This record gives sequence, structure tokens and C-alpha cells, in this order.
Amino acid sequence: MYFPTAEPIDFSTDDAALWLSYRHGDNKALGILAERYFVTLKRYGMKFMVDEAIVDDCIQDLFLDLWQNRHKINQTPSVKFYLLKSVRNSILEHLRYQQRFAGEDSLPWDSALPEQFNAESLLIEQETMDSMVRQVSSQMASLPKREREALYLRYFENLSVIEIAAIMGVNRQSVSNFLQKALARIRTKWLVTMVFNLFFF
Repeated sequence: MYFPTAEPIDFSTDDAALWLSYRHGDNKALGILAERYFVTLKRYGMKFMVDEAIVDDCIQDLFLDLWQNRHKINQTPSVKFYLLKSVRNSILEHLRYQQRFAGEDSLPWDSALPEQFNAESLLIEQETMDSMVRQVSSQMASLPKREREALYLRYFENLSVIEIAAIMGVNRQSVSNFLQKALARIRTKWLVTMVFNLFFF
């Protein structure tokens, strides 16, 4: 049964209202969410180094499943978080399906914990990191996959450590470890590049 909202649904409607309307049977609301987050989901999905067509299929399947199971879906405090986690699960399920035919033992994206650091916290000045991420975004491709994913979610999608931990299926300390190690690698490459440019150009 469809329960109309007090305000008309359009592209200016916030996520929470759209999600509520979708759960009550409004396919237009789900369509707006799909259009709003398609680029974000696709950009994130491509970080898993799979074919673009696979990412597109996973996103399409996600929204189809959401519509078919709308009566079972609960309200969520963050639609973006819910969608990112869902598309990640969909892509990993696809990779695991392929893995069974390839005879591989495990996936590089599985939720194994990384080696531990002694550092108790990750202290980063946001202004410094914003500048660094813009300058070294091309270097992210060389990072280990789990570190690249954590860094992407934190500084490109602005998710919290708690949200990243839930998406990646690890604890908060593991996320901090991923970020700290990735940033250490990037800082090293960034400094080497700066020194090279200073002395040779």
C-alpha cells in the first residue's frame, strides 16, 4: 500500500524522505535515489578492478532487489552508506562466484585483518589531507586494494571510520591501520616526487 508523503517528491527531496517513500511503494523515489547515487556507486565499484559492465550490472541488480524487497527493508540513517555497502557486497559475491571456477583460495578483498600498528590513533589535519589527496589521487592505483578502498571511502566519499569499518567488514582499528599505512605510502611517494622535481626540473 502506498502512503503519499506530505511534500511532493522531486530531485530536491532529501535522502531520508525518498527512502521512506520508496519503502512505501513509490518507485519514483527509488529512481531519484538511483540517479542521485549512480555515479558514486559506479566510481566506488570500479575500485575493485572489475569490468565496467560488471559494476553496472551489480548496481542495476541492487536497485532491482531493493524494489522487490521494499517491504522488508528498514529505514536507514544513511542511504549513501547503505548503498555503498550493498554494492560492495554484490561485487564481492560476483567475484566469489567467479573464484569457484578459477580454483582460487581467497579473494584479495576478503575481510582479513591487516598487520597491526602500535599507533593508538590516526591524527590527520583535514586541510593538509585535502590538498594531498588532490595532488596524489593518481598514485592511489598503486596502493594495496584494502588500503585504497579505505582511503577512497574516507577522503573521497567522506565516510566516518565507523561507517568504513561496517562497509568493509572489519573493526575500527583495522580501518585506522589501513588508512595510516596508505597515507605513509602516499607521503613517501609525494615527497620523492617533490624532491625529484626540485632537483631535476
